[in-house]
Amino acid sequence: MSAIKGTVEIARRPEDVYAYMTDPAHMGEWQESVVSVRPDDDTPAHVGSRTVVTRHVHRREMTMTTQIDQMDPPRSFRSHCIDGPVRPTVTTTVEPLDEGARSRVTISLDFESHGTGKVLTPLVVRPSVRKELPRNEQRLKEILERGD
Repeated sequence: MSAIKGTVEIARRPEDVYAYMTDPAHMGEWQESVVSVRPDDDTPAHVGSRTVVTRHVHRREMTMTTQIDQMDPPRSFRSHCIDGPVRPTVTTTVEPLDEGARSRVTISLDFESHGTGKVLTPLVVRPSVRKELPRNEQRLKEILERGD
C-alpha cells in the first residue's frame, strides 16, 4: 500500500518547526493519539535515539519504541518503530517558504506489519491515521503560530 501523506504550511521558520517536531516532549501536544512518551535518555534527539510511545488506537493502547534513522536539520528527519505488530516509518520534510520566514511541512507514514498487525493495519491503523493526520497537522500549525 502507498504511504499516507499530509502537508501543512506554518508561519514559522524551518528551524523553529524542526526543533519543536524533533523534541519528543512535544509529541503529545500535537499528536492526538499519544497517551505517553518516554525518551530512552536525556540527550537531544539524534540519529539512533529511541523513544517509547504509547498511543490510543481504536479502543486500545499500543506501546511501541521508535528510533530516529535520519536527521538533516532543519530540512528532514525519519524514524521508524522497531517493535510491535504495527511498525510505522515516518518521514518528515520541512521546506522553507518566503525566504525562510515560513515553512511547508510534509509528513509521510508507511507501515510494516507483523502477526496481528497484518489485520490491524488495513482495517484499523491506516483509516485512523488518515483521519488523525490532518487534525495533527492543524494542531501543529496552531501551536507553532501561537508561539507555544
